[in-house]
Amino acid sequence: MRKAKDLVPREADRLGTVQGHRDGFGFVIPDDGGEDIFLSEREMSRVMHGDRVNVRVLGTDRRGRPEGQIVEVVLHVNKVVIGRLLNENGVLIVAPEDKRIGHDILIPPKGQGNAKLGQVVSVEIIDYPDSYRQAVGRVVEVLGEIDDPGMEIEIAVRKYGVPHEFSAAAMKEAAALPDTVQQADLEGRVDLRDVPLVTIDGADARDFDDAVYCEPVMYGQTKAWRLIVAIADVSHYVKPGQPLDDEGLLRATSVYFPRRVIPMLPEKISNGLCSLNPGVDRLCMVCDSVVDNNGIVLAYQFYPAVMHSAQRFTYDTVWEILSNSKGPEATRFAQFRPLLTNLYSLFKILLSAREKRGAIEFETTETQIISNELGKILRIEPRLRNDAHRLIEECMLTANVCAADFIDKNKHLSLYRVHGEPSEEKLVTLRQVLRTSGLSLGGGDKPKPRDYAKLMREIKERPDANMLQSVVLRSMQQAMYQPDNEGHFGLAYPAYSHFTSPIRRYPDLLTHRVIKSILQKKPYVPVLPPKVPLNLTLPRKGKGRENAVNAKKSQSDAKAGVKGAKTPKGVNAALPIWGQLGVHCSSNERRADEASRDVEAWLKCYYMRDHLGQEYAGTVTGVANFGLFIQLENLFVEGMVHVTELGGDYFQYDEARQELRGERTGIRYRLGDRMHVLVSRVDLDARKIEFSLVKSVGAEPGGSSNRRQLLLATDTGRPNKKAASKKSRPDNKIPQKPSGINVNAAKSAGTLGANQSKSKATRKSAKTSKPGRSVGKPTGSKPPVRSTKARRK
Repeated sequence: MRKAKDLVPREADRLGTVQGHRDGFGFVIPDDGGEDIFLSEREMSRVMHGDRVNVRVLGTDRRGRPEGQIVEVVLHVNKVVIGRLLNENGVLIVAPEDKRIGHDILIPPKGQGNAKLGQVVSVEIIDYPDSYRQAVGRVVEVLGEIDDPGMEIEIAVRKYGVPHEFSAAAMKEAAALPDTVQQADLEGRVDLRDVPLVTIDGADARDFDDAVYCEPVMYGQTKAWRLIVAIADVSHYVKPGQPLDDEGLLRATSVYFPRRVIPMLPEKISNGLCSLNPGVDRLCMVCDSVVDNNGIVLAYQFYPAVMHSAQRFTYDTVWEILSNSKGPEATRFAQFRPLLTNLYSLFKILLSAREKRGAIEFETTETQIISNELGKILRIEPRLRNDAHRLIEECMLTANVCAADFIDKNKHLSLYRVHGEPSEEKLVTLRQVLRTSGLSLGGGDKPKPRDYAKLMREIKERPDANMLQSVVLRSMQQAMYQPDNEGHFGLAYPAYSHFTSPIRRYPDLLTHRVIKSILQKKPYVPVLPPKVPLNLTLPRKGKGRENAVNAKKSQSDAKAGVKGAKTPKGVNAALPIWGQLGVHCSSNERRADEASRDVEAWLKCYYMRDHLGQEYAGTVTGVANFGLFIQLENLFVEGMVHVTELGGDYFQYDEARQELRGERTGIRYRLGDRMHVLVSRVDLDARKIEFSLVKSVGAEPGGSSNRRQLLLATDTGRPNKKAASKKSRPDNKIPQKPSGINVNAAKSAGTLGANQSKSKATRKSAKTSKPGRSVGKPTGSKPPVRSTKARRK
């Protein structure tokens, strides 16, 4: 094989972005949207995750994937890397927290600064790695100890590149804004200060961007309901081309972590001037609609207004008032009972219309982490939802649908919230899984939302409902922002946009600007600030990947000033810009979700360190060729039982049936099976929890597990005992590691370490022998943690 330095660039070489894998290999995601190109460990030694490279396809690997060789590194993206400072054999290194970066960073003697061994630090890279030398860097920031309160969030925001500090220019502009609504701001606005609009949010909410009011009206001869949804008018203060707008675009969304929020806009705006706090005047954009008793919107209008919130309610308080008309909360808020009753009556109408429309209803379980005053994590419990949550959701859905319809009818470019129909490949897999459970999905090759809704109703009362719902959910595409209106499949809407959360979502701010421009009869054309880098990351597959490819091409054409490039004319002249904005906002939304999940996974691992050696009952929530994913009952924590823990057999993975089946014994492990497991290992660095199999319910030769769940009917899912010592534990309880395992499956998962580099193997052994790597502070050093998940679609 020729050395990379001897390669001469060719036209056939492809430009793309490196995506690393924790097991040493990686891929190049080509800008042209073609198939991902596999990179061996040897090739990955020259680059880092995120680098921009030119790659040449040399052939295929043993799995039939295109395999490439890097021709040149076009751009090193990682300027600063976060990790832990370690001493390995007398040499200082920083082991990156992002395991997709497979390079330890060498720290020269004078590059340590004030950092101490074991601390989490940010390292500026001085020399990048190649085939013959290691990356070199110097410490530029000391974040603290790994177990310091909030350290998991500090790591996540840097690991995923989430902007977390506002520019000086943005803070200066925010500081110059008034603290209250000025008289000059009221010009041209409808005065709604005499309307008792109320906000309904979670108890821990700090920014209130929507308020609602409802009353019965007559629309001609038809009995109907007037629904006013007032949304904070952020666009009045955040102007295009100004530093605040640049910051909002850069972030594109607020990021919600347990007990901390990284806001899209400075606190003075998000929690102050634009937040619809009770008892103060606030500027707003209003969707004023009339809905009949069939849930059909008969009329609507948009207008700027000024409002005065009459009351700040929480979901629980509203539900107490609605469910107990003679209770203490109902007596306390007697003046608002008619308003809340009207809202609830309209909600039931909208809910019925939702069911008739065929919208898909998923009942997912969100969790929250509860801690005591000393910071010790007490438990992880589900966040309960009631009809007050759903009431607000239906009001927001109505306003969002009206906004999309208004923009569509006026033929103005904007960003729609699009949810595509499932792909043929995912439909085939879903139907195969359903068939094994005695279910079917109607609609033929093109099932409609109502076909899914019917299926979800059939699933709802089954004992394996959670498992089946997760399978259906995985068959759906991810929603995204794009200028082309293709409808929202899950909600069964022909057009849908985001209008109701401009404080925390940039697409909503853009929607407000478009609606205002239509009202003023002036077109709104967004301008991309040259100093704001757009996140045009390509998703793995689907329409989002196609959108990202087109966005990258239009961006490169615009920068290069390509002559003869096909550009839209007339009203669609700004289409490429809207396309880039859609991809940027979608990518940053995914980034925020990944960062939030990473923090939650770290906290759950931290919590489970106190439960090592304890036994629990759990349910199989996922099946892969390398093992089973188990969610512990009542703890809402997920971990993995590796295939090597399943017994002395060769296990075949059946993707269609979502099961592992033993070739010799016929034992099957399927989605929905209940199992008894022992917490055997917790890896904070990898955010992984590993279980050992103690007892399986239903894992019998050729049998189905669902008929034998009564065998463990007395089990509560709580720990029933401490792990016995090795000497006293019965033989049938000892986790077995026989020779007849599915070695190929284990190797494909990368968990046997067969393909790991020498440095990684050394580091793994160091984890067990060097306390500075894995030993943390005593339990109880974490502060109170509470989830602040975003609540609305």
